Amino acid sequence: MTGLDTNILIRYLVNDDALQSRKAADYIEHRLTESDPGFISAIVMVETVWVLESHYGFTDSEIAAAIQRILQIDAFVVEHRLEIFVAMVALKQRRGSFADALIGAVGKRAGCSRTFTFDRKASRLPSFELL
Repeated sequence: MTGLDTNILIRYLVNDDALQSRKAADYIEHRLTESDPGFISAIVMVETVWVLESHYGFTDSEIAAAIQRILQIDAFVVEHRLEIFVAMVALKQRRGSFADALIGAVGKRAGCSRTFTFDRKASRLPSFELL
């Protein structure tokens, strides 16, 4: 297994740099396999969402589609896959930010009954509560 950094995913998803995008696509599509997968950490997923939104202007639905694409690639091992999926659904349904939804989902998995916040938008998510 090999780790993949945010910039590899960005080049693969956005195809904005001819050389780097081609290298990323070749590596992901031809060298990674289910028996020798690429590892994507939850941190890389959060960074990827942030870059797609802030630098490329992707909408929530476009970001959700990109996350779904990543989750469907059998040659990827995604840390906190279920929680990433839950956060993607929350983003798609406009219930909160991807990062906040992921924080709540990971907390729930860890056994937290709720996550306290001062963030009113995050408090709309079922696992959050205003302090």
